[in-house]
Amino acid sequence: MQPFKVTILGCGSALPTLKHYSSSQLVEIRGKVFMVDCGEGTQLQLRKAHVHFNKVSAVFISHLHGDHCFGLIGMISTFGMLGRTAPLHIYAPQEMEPLLKLQLDMFCQGLDYQVTFHAVDTALDKIVYEDKSLTVTTLPLNHRVPCCGYLFKEKEKLPHLRRDMIDYYEIPISQRDNIKNGADWTTPDGDVIANHLLTTPADPARSYAYCSDTKYKPALARLIENVNMLYHESTYCDADEKRAALYFHSTAGQAASIAAKAHVQKLLLGHFSARYDNEQQILADAQKVFKNAFLCNEMCVFEVE
Repeated sequence: MQPFKVTILGCGSALPTLKHYSSSQLVEIRGKVFMVDCGEGTQLQLRKAHVHFNKVSAVFISHLHGDHCFGLIGMISTFGMLGRTAPLHIYAPQEMEPLLKLQLDMFCQGLDYQVTFHAVDTALDKIVYEDKSLTVTTLPLNHRVPCCGYLFKEKEKLPHLRRDMIDYYEIPISQRDNIKNGADWTTPDGDVIANHLLTTPADPARSYAYCSDTKYKPALARLIENVNMLYHESTYCDADEKRAALYFHSTAGQAASIAAKAHVQKLLLGHFSARYDNEQQILADAQKVFKNAFLCNEMCVFEVE
């Protein structure tokens, strides 16, 4: 099974601390590398993660708060200095387009690669990226400014060929794709070998949902039903629920409630408030509701299984 993993580059909230960087993650899926949010310091974290800068093909920005996008223009500039030639695609709320254009004109003239902006409507759950192996869909959230999450989902895969059966019946290479797509095999003697005898079931398609800053939104569970792994902001402990509501954020218990309602397999907690010396109470609050919850930390790598 090809890798599908998430690397945490930053999991802090708006106020800078010595413990956490601002929000950013890498999503590596089937040989492609995508970035989700790009807070200040992200390019330094890329260095620490030993990720080649040219491998990042697209950046998905959830909303226009600085701790989620202040690192973008610096990273774009660095990509240029390193001689990047491959296009970089930016998916972000439409309000970002004039700001990005202004910054590019001011700081990034003469880039040898194309920066292509794709406006997303944060109010819709809509596919905004698609290739032969996956889709990325927006997830409307409830924050103080237009904000969305992103759902990364593999497309259904083809079944595996049984090598022993393929060899036994001497099935030529030219016919193997047909069998993967459901065809039976007819031997030279006219015997029909049923497809299910020639194949084993495909690996299940995997999915990862990134839910950035949001007030508790129970309806979100419907959009992320049965995802393998969910990142949901958990800025506050349950004891600070009123503060969470005031600033349109979620508590750890609320994040866990979404995970439970959506029947997800694994929950990642992040976007921690600087008011806490550690996040153990956040983890405890979440695990009261959803046992398979984990704290994010910089350089942690989580497999989507």
